[in-house]
Amino acid sequence: MNKGEDQSGKNRQPVSSRAAGTEKRTPQRRPVSREERMRRKRERLKRRRRIAIAVLGGAVLLLILIIAGIVALVRHFAGGSDSSDNDPGQASDLTIEQQSEEENQTEQEAEPVSITISAAGDCTLGTDENFNASTSLNAYYDSNGPAYFFQNVKSIFDADDLTIVNMEGTLTESTSRQDKTYAFKGPAEYTQILTDGGVEAANLANNHSRDYGEQSYTDTIAALDAAGITSFGYDRTAVMDVNGVKVGLVGTYELADGMGCEDEMISNIKAVEEQGAQIVIVSFHWGLEKENYPTENQVNLAHSAIDNGADLVLGHHPHVLEGIEVYNGKNIVYSLGNFCFGGNSNPSDKDTMIFQQTFTVQNGELVEDNVTNIIPCSISSESGRNNYQPTPLEGDEADRVRGRIEEYSSGF
Repeated sequence: MNKGEDQSGKNRQPVSSRAAGTEKRTPQRRPVSREERMRRKRERLKRRRRIAIAVLGGAVLLLILIIAGIVALVRHFAGGSDSSDNDPGQASDLTIEQQSEEENQTEQEAEPVSITISAAGDCTLGTDENFNASTSLNAYYDSNGPAYFFQNVKSIFDADDLTIVNMEGTLTESTSRQDKTYAFKGPAEYTQILTDGGVEAANLANNHSRDYGEQSYTDTIAALDAAGITSFGYDRTAVMDVNGVKVGLVGTYELADGMGCEDEMISNIKAVEEQGAQIVIVSFHWGLEKENYPTENQVNLAHSAIDNGADLVLGHHPHVLEGIEVYNGKNIVYSLGNFCFGGNSNPSDKDTMIFQQTFTVQNGELVEDNVTNIIPCSISSESGRNNYQPTPLEGDEADRVRGRIEEYSSGF
């Protein structure tokens, strides 16, 4: 019997190890219709579009925020003060017209402002009771009136923006003369000499401001105030508005305390700065009479004033001219000499000057330049006497006085 044949003679088939009823069948995929395939494709496209829109929207939002931040920073550093201008959410809403207006405003704010300040020396508007009355300043006032005295310099002072003098004397009716060699006083109406001459400010920190006691000092302040003339000195400072520029005025008296006046001077400079002064001028009464060169104290105090904020230093008391020093870019005029001086009917040295400086302020700050003008003068329009009429010099005489100032300045 061959293998594979059973006893009945039929062929035998191999028997699987699994029973016939448990044979595993491979699952058959259900055919997908064309419509189903299209539906699924549309769903995939929708999902991709949603993702793309979300990404694009985020990018646009980020770009808007970046642009708004840049605009806010630019406006901030350009000086924008409106709090809404610094809000990135509102910055993008600004119109071109609004931006143009703000740019024009910024340009206008940046326009420089220049002012010219004139300084002259000792003005003693009165006389000493022991002087010859017929040759006194008072006699010239009675004969000629107030406009006479400054008529030769009035055009100079009218053309500037601020004129400052040293008021060396009192305007009072007090009879309490102090025990001193010279004591000067005149009536309150003598303020017209200054107003008619174009003078706007006067320093009172000097050795003749109380010649007739404390009452004469307060009377002088009151007379100047009534005439519209700004006075300053000692512990009284002033800040003047000159064509929109704030000018601080400080007057310091050195003769009594020497370097001991430094602390008060520094304190006064800080005081006018705190009041908004953009230009600070310190006027010193110091030095030695009839000396053409400054003392060590004068130099030290002048340097200290500039180191602590002064933009110009003016000096008086020697009654003669001294040199001009440029220290750290600032001018120090050590002595302006006499000017309209009722203290002597015929001094041997009649040379004087008007010192002018033009200051420029831009964006609230002083521009560092040095524009000056020296106008040589005589305290009198006549050479043989003092007729109390300061007069600009011309030609050789003007050159001579300039030469003296240059000589006294050569050591700085």
